[in-house]
Amino acid sequence: MFNTSKSEEIFAAAGKLMPGGVSSPVRAFRSVGGQPIVFDRVKGAYIWDVDDNQYIDYVGSWGPAICGHTHPEVIEALHQALEKGTSFGAPSLQENILASMVIEMVPSIEMVRFVNSGTEACMSVLRLMRAYTSREKIIKFEGCYHGHADMFLVKAGSGVATLGLPDSPGVPKTTTQATLTAPYNDLEAVKTLFKNNPQEIAGVILEPVVGNAGFITPDAGFLEGLRELTEEYGALLVFDEVMTGFRVSSGGAQAKFGVVPDLTTLGKVIGGGLPVGAYGGKKEIMSLVAPAGPMYQAGTLSGNPLAMTAGIKTLEILQRPGTYEYLEKITKQLIDGLLNVSQQAGHQVTGGSIGGMFGLFFTGENVHNFADAQKSDVVKFARFHRGMLERGVYLAPSQFEAGFTSVAHTNEDIEKTISTAKDVLNSL
Repeated sequence: MFNTSKSEEIFAAAGKLMPGGVSSPVRAFRSVGGQPIVFDRVKGAYIWDVDDNQYIDYVGSWGPAICGHTHPEVIEALHQALEKGTSFGAPSLQENILASMVIEMVPSIEMVRFVNSGTEACMSVLRLMRAYTSREKIIKFEGCYHGHADMFLVKAGSGVATLGLPDSPGVPKTTTQATLTAPYNDLEAVKTLFKNNPQEIAGVILEPVVGNAGFITPDAGFLEGLRELTEEYGALLVFDEVMTGFRVSSGGAQAKFGVVPDLTTLGKVIGGGLPVGAYGGKKEIMSLVAPAGPMYQAGTLSGNPLAMTAGIKTLEILQRPGTYEYLEKITKQLIDGLLNVSQQAGHQVTGGSIGGMFGLFFTGENVHNFADAQKSDVVKFARFHRGMLERGVYLAPSQFEAGFTSVAHTNEDIEKTISTAKDVLNSL
């Protein structure tokens, strides 16, 4: 019997203390129904809730836990850093070390600025795009999510898509008038936007592999086409690699696909599980950022020594021989197995994986953009999600979120997950 009585009690109390009982909307399980579990502890590839139920975890704190939760080397490094202090608000050697690692690994980055979240990184890079080009308009893609800043909450993914919300109330129309949108993978739509707004578009920002509308990969030539278009019109190309950075390859999606943007935003993995964000790119562009240049951006906890320490150790672990090969192997094993048992059970499904990132849609059509993703059977996904949860597998509580593996997942974990899915799918 699946007992979650303590989770239910704690979550009911949370509803009186916090909006929806959560600190981030998707955690409330609104799109999948049922009672969310309340975490107690994590280790490796596993979660334990407050009722002591154990789960195989494919959320990984929404991506950062690529080495597995509470990796002993990361924890040891953090213990040593804690003895020196939790926050400096001043320069530290750890910033130099992590910055050097990021610059070495990510093709587009010659200089980097650390911030505290992916949202903050994307807000800052937007300001930088406009400062560098002296233009105001930007292009984003339907279903892509770049944090909850006003100018990005137009046809957004992630929790906005999960909850079925329109563009968010509270966002002034004047703020979003400069945000142009196009369907992902639709190069012709982007060409039209540029033609209709000559000398007005500062740049194009996108998730090179979408993870916030579900898992969607770029069509052949799409990223290359964006690179050519932005160069033709004197605009900047920005890859939001908060999710894909160091996850789909050691150099992110830009290294995987061989397309180098002008600017990149990062987060998740580079903090090793602690709050972090970063943006970086060509030196001539980054030199506009204060105090080197006039574009202002600051943060009390930016470059926090604990986040820097966890990030350094995480990237060290990831650079060890065979790490990404293993991650790619088990993730492909997982998604191939899930697709196979889904089809055997008579369900129409599609999906795929890159590196340690994967996704599954309950639709028979290939998914190229957010409109395609919305054709997925979300009711069936909700039933699938609940069935997996009750049998000890924790998946993202939304059809419109990618899943994540870690190097801590074993072959046994993968096979158990596929076997569990087979039982659940046969019962739907």
